[in-house]
Amino acid sequence: MTEAIVFRNVVKRYGATVALDRVTMDIYRGEMFGLIGPDGAGKTTAIRMMCGLLHADGGEIRVMGADPVREHRRLTDRVGYLSQRFSLYGDLTIDENIAFFAEIHGVPDYQARREQLLGMTQLTPFRKRLADRLSGGMKQKLALACTLVHQPELIILDEPTTGVDPVSRREFWKLLSEFLSEGITILMSTPYLDEAERCTRVALLHEGRILAIDEPERLRDLMPGRMLEMMTGATPGLIDMVRRMPGVDDAQVFGERVHVRLHDTADEAVERFIAALQGTPLAGAAVRPVPPSLEDVFIARLGEGSGQ
Repeated sequence: MTEAIVFRNVVKRYGATVALDRVTMDIYRGEMFGLIGPDGAGKTTAIRMMCGLLHADGGEIRVMGADPVREHRRLTDRVGYLSQRFSLYGDLTIDENIAFFAEIHGVPDYQARREQLLGMTQLTPFRKRLADRLSGGMKQKLALACTLVHQPELIILDEPTTGVDPVSRREFWKLLSEFLSEGITILMSTPYLDEAERCTRVALLHEGRILAIDEPERLRDLMPGRMLEMMTGATPGLIDMVRRMPGVDDAQVFGERVHVRLHDTADEAVERFIAALQGTPLAGAAVRPVPPSLEDVFIARLGEGSGQ
């Protein structure tokens, strides 16, 4: 497989703060790769370095075979970048915004490409509306259309669905799937682990370090132990009690649910755990085995990294 982006032991510092700590990863052409982690994990720093906007303090970076800083001009026609604060022009219409970005990239006869993008994003009925009058989801779709008007081979998206309503998020992901089917390579960062499930592969990033890189399904399959879900409104004190129970590696609250990770995968371990709940305030709570989520995987990897 051919690499679209290569990171080799990349280091980036801001004074005494290490934003990226010897990060190594490969993103292959034709895949949708997710850079996953909370705020401050280093996602935006990594993306800005891929786009040649920041210099590395160590290591090597290649994007489409080129150095993104020294050979930046080679990449401008091949890469599309959608930042967290993509600058649409509010006093221009949808049509005019796309035309503006087409002319910046020197796209000749862009009208047919604009029609195609308007159709895919379902913005055609609103093409004469000013960008300032669009909803958050429509602005993101327009921003994506502007990013793709010059037909890049690789698009890099920095948390494109943050602050977007759930319906618009689904529509945005449908668009990404269509572009992926056209052979475009997609790298996106997101703090939403449910979105990561849609990616071909993901990198779990925390405090500038890679915790794991793999296909989401494989990461879940490699999760140690057995995952149980309890339907209960448990208090922090009760969760601590569960964590101290024999055979329990960890317990985490997810709304009205509690995910409990057992050390042993056998069915007998589940039975022992349910039996141990009897005589506690959680006796009678509904318990069922569930497949681990990526959030479970992320939390488990954090525990491994901290020695817990």
